[in-house]
Amino acid sequence: MAPPPEHAPLAERVEELLAAGGPLPIVAAGQPVLRRGTEPYEGQLGPALLARFAEALRETMHAAPGVGLAAPQVGVELRIAVIEDPAPVPEEIAVARGRVPQPFRVLVNPVYEPVGSARAAFFEGCLSVPGWQAVVARHAEVRLRAEDERGRALDEVFGGWPARIVQHETDHLDGVLYLDRAEPRSLSTNAAVTALWSQPTPRTAAGALGFELP
Repeated sequence: MAPPPEHAPLAERVEELLAAGGPLPIVAAGQPVLRRGTEPYEGQLGPALLARFAEALRETMHAAPGVGLAAPQVGVELRIAVIEDPAPVPEEIAVARGRVPQPFRVLVNPVYEPVGSARAAFFEGCLSVPGWQAVVARHAEVRLRAEDERGRALDEVFGGWPARIVQHETDHLDGVLYLDRAEPRSLSTNAAVTALWSQPTPRTAAGALGFELP
């Protein structure tokens, strides 16, 4: 299915995307929609369409699979993202990365700010940059303010891996890809990460590839 014309009203474009059923096509790096930033959600879709769109984002995220997905990644420039992480990783990795399960959340108009000055660096990937990962140093703890799909306020502090997910997805809404924040010398294929850099932390990769960690 061809993507809806970008000049069409947002509600019309979202209806056309949903009409095909199933997971939505994910936009890959190089498409301008990933770089333009988004407009605040101010009721453009209406409650029922917003709920359907959020569910489609969830289905697409699961199918990819991933732990977060932002509206621009399916070609919609609205400040909306979803996150969910069952954290199916070995305990050693979960402890080192602070990865704990996160329930499904719809984030409407999210913004974050750092809590403290600590930073943490780990390999990170993106559904819009398939096949690659790189080490990104991010705030270890952030305060997230947003609303959910029903307009209820969210004001919560996230740490560890959940903080990384929140930053990654909110960055998408500002036209920022993880590669913009990544250590260039760490860029690796998924196959290389699996074969060489699957340790709980990227310390071994930093020594071998020649980059510094915070």
